[in-house]
Amino acid sequence: MGFEGDIKEALTTLREGGIILYPTDTIWGLGCDATNPSAVEKIFRIKSRSESKSLIILVNGEQMIEQYVQDIPEITYELTAISDKPLTIIYPTGKNLADGICSKDGSIGIRICHDKFCHELISRFKKPIVSTSANFTGKPASEKFSVIDKSLKESVDYIVKHRQNDKCNHAASQIIRVEINGIIKIIRE
Repeated sequence: MGFEGDIKEALTTLREGGIILYPTDTIWGLGCDATNPSAVEKIFRIKSRSESKSLIILVNGEQMIEQYVQDIPEITYELTAISDKPLTIIYPTGKNLADGICSKDGSIGIRICHDKFCHELISRFKKPIVSTSANFTGKPASEKFSVIDKSLKESVDYIVKHRQNDKCNHAASQIIRVEINGIIKIIRE
């Protein structure tokens, strides 16, 4: 199956409320429709993760961010424009997302994904996709497909073929929190 077939299978899975295992612009992740409450619940069950922990979502650009963030601090537009590596920004208040996506204080972590596969998938899906590391809670994140736990692979509805043989090590994104007043706090470098 080629790139196009892989995109179609992943789209079908997302539209049906399923969970995908996919490569992002950083590490391998578990993904689902960030607006579908039952899909989000499945992610928490698969990872054995507390629902009190928020999730990161991937979008395809600033226009999509505007659909899912209440008030966007002006500085974030500059930060996304100048960042030369994957950058997750925690915005003060999310909206139009399934329960469990935003943290208890209402904030939401969002990354504009520039990876060709992810960008195409999100653009065709027309909604944000959850991106949480492909591991069980408390275990190390999976930089390569080959090290992902077999039982985790068996728990998803579709495994993306793209980049399964990738030998490169990828790192998690930098995470910063931006308050409505523009104050920036580095969460993870």
